Amino acid sequence: MTEFPVRKFSLIIEEILHEGGPMPEKPRRRGAILAVVKNPYAGVYVEDLEPGMDALKPLGLEMTDRLIAALGCDVSEIDSYGKASIVGSNGELEHGALWHVPGGYAMREKLGEALAIVPSAKKVGGFGARVDVPIGHINAAYVRSHFDAMEVGVPDGPRPDEMVFCLVMACGPRIHSRMGGLAADKISAFDGLR
Repeated sequence: MTEFPVRKFSLIIEEILHEGGPMPEKPRRRGAILAVVKNPYAGVYVEDLEPGMDALKPLGLEMTDRLIAALGCDVSEIDSYGKASIVGSNGELEHGALWHVPGGYAMREKLGEALAIVPSAKKVGGFGARVDVPIGHINAAYVRSHFDAMEVGVPDGPRPDEMVFCLVMACGPRIHSRMGGLAADKISAFDGLR
Protein backbone atom coordinates (compact mmCIF):
# COMPACT_ATOMS: atom_id res chain seq x y z
CA MET A 1 0.00 0.00 0.00
CA THR A 2 1.21 3.49 -0.85
CA GLU A 3 1.92 5.61 2.22
CA PHE A 4 1.89 9.38 2.74
CA PRO A 5 3.49 10.07 6.15
CA VAL A 6 2.46 13.46 7.55
CA ARG A 7 5.31 15.74 8.63
CA LYS A 8 3.08 18.46 10.04
CA PHE A 9 -0.38 20.02 10.12
CA SER A 10 -1.09 23.73 9.96
CA LEU A 11 -4.41 25.34 10.87
CA ILE A 12 -5.61 28.86 9.98
CA ILE A 13 -8.85 30.29 11.36
CA GLU A 14 -10.15 33.73 10.40
CA GLU A 15 -13.01 35.66 11.94
CA ILE A 16 -13.95 38.39 9.47
CA LEU A 17 -15.67 41.27 11.26
CA HIS A 18 -16.15 43.67 8.33
CA GLU A 19 -14.78 44.68 4.94
CA GLY A 20 -14.87 48.43 5.46
CA GLY A 21 -18.66 48.69 5.62
CA PRO A 22 -21.08 48.24 8.50
CA MET A 23 -20.48 45.44 10.99
CA PRO A 24 -22.45 42.32 10.05
CA GLU A 25 -24.87 40.78 12.49
CA LYS A 26 -22.53 37.79 12.75
CA PRO A 27 -18.83 37.60 11.78
CA ARG A 28 -17.85 35.22 9.00
CA ARG A 29 -15.61 32.35 9.98
CA ARG A 30 -13.24 30.91 7.40
CA GLY A 31 -10.59 28.28 8.00
CA ALA A 32 -7.99 26.12 6.34
CA ILE A 33 -6.14 23.01 7.38
CA LEU A 34 -2.97 21.93 5.62
CA ALA A 35 -1.02 18.68 5.84
CA VAL A 36 2.57 18.42 4.65
CA VAL A 37 3.09 14.84 3.50
CA LYS A 38 5.82 12.74 1.92
CA ASN A 39 5.30 12.24 -1.82
CA PRO A 40 6.00 8.55 -2.51
CA TYR A 41 5.99 9.26 -6.25
CA ALA A 42 8.60 12.06 -6.20
CA GLY A 43 11.37 11.59 -8.72
CA VAL A 44 9.84 8.61 -10.54
CA TYR A 45 7.11 8.12 -13.10
CA VAL A 46 4.33 5.82 -11.88
CA GLU A 47 1.64 4.88 -14.40
CA ASP A 48 -1.16 3.96 -11.97
CA LEU A 49 -1.62 6.63 -9.30
CA GLU A 50 -5.24 5.83 -8.39
CA PRO A 51 -4.38 3.53 -5.43
CA GLY A 52 -2.88 6.59 -3.78
CA MET A 53 -6.34 8.18 -3.60
CA ASP A 54 -7.62 5.32 -1.46
CA ALA A 55 -4.57 5.54 0.79
CA LEU A 56 -5.28 9.26 1.39
CA LYS A 57 -8.97 8.86 2.35
CA PRO A 58 -8.26 8.56 6.12
CA LEU A 59 -6.19 11.75 5.97
CA GLY A 60 -9.06 13.59 4.25
CA LEU A 61 -11.48 12.51 6.98
CA GLU A 62 -9.06 13.43 9.78
CA MET A 63 -8.39 16.87 8.31
CA THR A 64 -12.11 17.48 7.82
CA ASP A 65 -12.84 16.61 11.46
CA ARG A 66 -10.01 18.84 12.70
CA LEU A 67 -11.17 21.80 10.60
CA ILE A 68 -14.82 21.47 11.62
CA ALA A 69 -13.78 21.43 15.28
CA ALA A 70 -11.46 24.43 14.85
CA LEU A 71 -14.10 26.54 13.08
CA GLY A 72 -16.12 26.44 16.29
CA CYS A 73 -19.50 26.78 14.58
CA ASP A 74 -22.24 24.22 14.22
CA VAL A 75 -21.63 21.94 11.25
CA SER A 76 -24.97 23.11 9.81
CA GLU A 77 -23.50 26.65 9.53
CA ILE A 78 -20.60 25.54 7.30
CA ASP A 79 -21.88 26.38 3.85
CA SER A 80 -18.84 26.71 1.59
CA TYR A 81 -15.71 24.74 0.86
CA GLY A 82 -12.69 24.23 -1.38
CA LYS A 83 -9.50 22.20 -1.64
CA ALA A 84 -6.00 22.50 -3.07
CA SER A 85 -2.62 20.85 -3.28
CA ILE A 86 0.93 22.02 -3.78
CA VAL A 87 3.40 19.46 -5.15
CA GLY A 88 7.10 19.80 -4.38
CA SER A 89 9.56 20.23 -7.25
CA ASN A 90 10.45 16.53 -7.60
CA GLY A 91 6.81 15.66 -8.18
CA GLU A 92 4.41 16.32 -11.04
CA LEU A 93 1.12 18.18 -11.23
CA GLU A 94 -0.80 14.91 -11.53
CA HIS A 95 0.33 14.00 -8.00
CA GLY A 96 -1.71 16.95 -6.75
CA ALA A 97 -4.79 15.43 -8.37
CA LEU A 98 -4.55 12.59 -5.84
CA TRP A 99 -6.36 14.95 -3.44
CA HIS A 100 -9.57 15.23 -5.50
CA VAL A 101 -11.37 12.22 -4.01
CA PRO A 102 -9.91 12.10 -0.47
CA GLY A 103 -10.28 15.83 0.17
CA GLY A 104 -13.55 16.48 -1.60
CA TYR A 105 -15.51 13.43 -0.55
CA ALA A 106 -14.37 13.70 3.07
CA MET A 107 -15.87 17.18 3.36
CA ARG A 108 -19.04 16.18 1.52
CA GLU A 109 -19.48 13.17 3.81
CA LYS A 110 -18.95 15.11 7.04
CA LEU A 111 -21.06 18.12 6.01
CA GLY A 112 -24.11 16.04 5.17
CA GLU A 113 -26.08 17.27 2.16
CA ALA A 114 -23.17 18.77 0.25
CA LEU A 115 -24.23 18.50 -3.39
CA ALA A 116 -21.95 20.91 -5.27
CA ILE A 117 -18.59 20.01 -6.70
CA VAL A 118 -15.73 21.04 -4.41
CA PRO A 119 -13.74 23.83 -6.13
CA SER A 120 -10.11 22.86 -6.49
CA ALA A 121 -6.65 24.17 -7.36
CA LYS A 122 -3.28 22.50 -7.70
CA LYS A 123 0.24 23.53 -8.60
CA VAL A 124 3.87 22.50 -8.47
CA GLY A 125 5.81 24.84 -6.22
CA GLY A 126 8.96 25.23 -4.19
CA PHE A 127 9.66 25.96 -0.55
CA GLY A 128 7.10 28.41 0.85
CA ALA A 129 4.83 28.24 -2.22
CA ARG A 130 1.30 29.48 -1.68
CA VAL A 131 -1.93 28.67 -3.48
CA ASP A 132 -5.30 30.40 -3.75
CA VAL A 133 -7.93 27.87 -2.74
CA PRO A 134 -11.22 28.56 -4.57
CA ILE A 135 -14.32 28.40 -2.37
CA GLY A 136 -17.93 27.81 -3.37
CA HIS A 137 -21.30 27.03 -1.78
CA ILE A 138 -21.68 23.40 -0.68
CA ASN A 139 -25.06 22.85 -2.35
CA ALA A 140 -25.18 25.07 -5.43
CA ALA A 141 -22.23 26.21 -7.51
CA TYR A 142 -24.16 29.28 -8.78
CA VAL A 143 -24.57 30.94 -5.36
CA ARG A 144 -22.46 34.08 -6.01
CA SER A 145 -22.38 35.28 -2.40
CA HIS A 146 -20.07 32.38 -1.54
CA PHE A 147 -17.55 32.75 -4.41
CA ASP A 148 -14.27 33.33 -2.59
CA ALA A 149 -10.67 32.20 -2.26
CA MET A 150 -8.23 31.80 0.61
CA GLU A 151 -4.47 32.02 0.10
CA VAL A 152 -2.57 29.36 2.04
CA GLY A 153 0.86 27.80 2.33
CA VAL A 154 3.50 26.71 4.82
CA PRO A 155 6.85 28.47 5.22
CA ASP A 156 8.92 25.26 5.27
CA GLY A 157 7.24 23.23 2.56
CA PRO A 158 6.74 21.57 0.34
CA ARG A 159 10.23 20.12 0.24
CA PRO A 160 11.06 18.63 -3.19
CA ASP A 161 9.77 15.20 -2.13
CA GLU A 162 6.65 16.45 -0.33
CA MET A 163 3.13 17.67 -1.05
CA VAL A 164 0.87 20.05 0.83
CA PHE A 165 -2.81 19.08 0.89
CA CYS A 166 -5.36 21.69 1.95
CA LEU A 167 -9.04 21.90 2.85
CA VAL A 168 -10.95 25.17 3.33
CA MET A 169 -14.42 25.72 4.81
CA ALA A 170 -16.39 28.83 5.70
CA CYS A 171 -19.50 29.73 7.66
CA GLY A 172 -21.58 32.28 5.78
CA PRO A 173 -21.25 34.37 2.62
CA ARG A 174 -18.67 37.05 1.89
CA ILE A 175 -19.10 40.00 4.22
CA HIS A 176 -21.25 42.63 2.44
CA SER A 177 -21.96 40.34 -0.55
CA ARG A 178 -24.27 42.23 -2.90
CA MET A 179 -23.64 40.98 -6.44
CA GLY A 180 -27.06 39.39 -6.98
CA GLY A 181 -27.52 36.00 -8.57
CA LEU A 182 -28.88 32.92 -6.88
CA ALA A 183 -29.28 33.42 -3.12
CA ALA A 184 -28.46 30.53 -0.78
CA ASP A 185 -32.01 30.49 0.55
CA LYS A 186 -33.39 30.20 -3.00
CA ILE A 187 -31.63 26.96 -3.99
CA SER A 188 -34.33 24.85 -5.60
CA ALA A 189 -32.93 22.37 -8.12
CA PHE A 190 -30.67 20.55 -5.62
CA ASP A 191 -28.54 19.37 -8.52
CA GLY A 192 -25.31 20.88 -7.21
CA LEU A 193 -25.66 23.83 -9.57
CA ARG A 194 -28.85 25.80 -8.79
